[in-house]
Amino acid sequence: MKKPLAGALLSLLLTGAAVAPAVAAPNTQAAPAAPAVAVNYAGTVALSNCSGSVVRAPASQPNDPALVLSNGHCLETGFPAAGEVVVDRPSSRSFSLLNASGSKVATLRASKIAYGTMTDTDVSIYQLTKTYAQIQSQYGISALTLNDVRPAQGSAIKVVSGYWKRIYSCNVDGFAYRLKEGDWTWKDSVRYTSSCNTIGGTSGSPVIDTTTGKVVAVNNTGNEDGGRCTVNNPCEVDQNGNVTVRQGINYAQETYTIVPCIAPGNKIDLNRPGCLLPKP
Repeated sequence: MKKPLAGALLSLLLTGAAVAPAVAAPNTQAAPAAPAVAVNYAGTVALSNCSGSVVRAPASQPNDPALVLSNGHCLETGFPAAGEVVVDRPSSRSFSLLNASGSKVATLRASKIAYGTMTDTDVSIYQLTKTYAQIQSQYGISALTLNDVRPAQGSAIKVVSGYWKRIYSCNVDGFAYRLKEGDWTWKDSVRYTSSCNTIGGTSGSPVIDTTTGKVVAVNNTGNEDGGRCTVNNPCEVDQNGNVTVRQGINYAQETYTIVPCIAPGNKIDLNRPGCLLPKP
């Protein structure tokens, strides 16, 4: 898991390679390539030990209580055990809200941990004391939208860390059928290409598709030392049980699976049709 590193690191903004323009075939008129969305820090947050973002479902309303997305292993209560699911637990945790340039513009506060687990996925969802409309009105910051479809292999992404104020650019390299780290196992994890060399403190960062600007995953771990299926050294396990270790490669957990679980009023309802998040 990408826990904070000891010592100070410079907060650098890493820019990705420019998107190549579409080339028209002779005597044909090609549609222009979709431009990349300008991804910045607006809507991201810094936690005491991790990164995160203010997020909304496609159907969330301005007066709904806002939600913050991070990792299950970033919970202030510690790592949930394998098989443990946290729901509706009171919390007064604070989050530093960032603007486009990465400057702190406000301190947001949770009212509860709406959901948290490290089983099948590695996610925490906090409900805030402010609505999206209040955050927009008071600070001029809009929430990031969760995409409701699975990310595509090869798509360009950026991992935006509010903790370090650092942006990583890479692509979706592929997917791990199962990703095992210590006692935990995650399903259908996103594998990055090597240029997203995320570090401790980037846990919980939103993974943003640069074509849509929507959140497609939440950054959570990477194989640091080449170890096999141990803490900080996750391994990939395929459908036949074959294990692959990719030292230096990092991973994220898909977030489209969260969308069906968000009911009107931004309530997390694990019994909604299509919601496959683990239940307590």
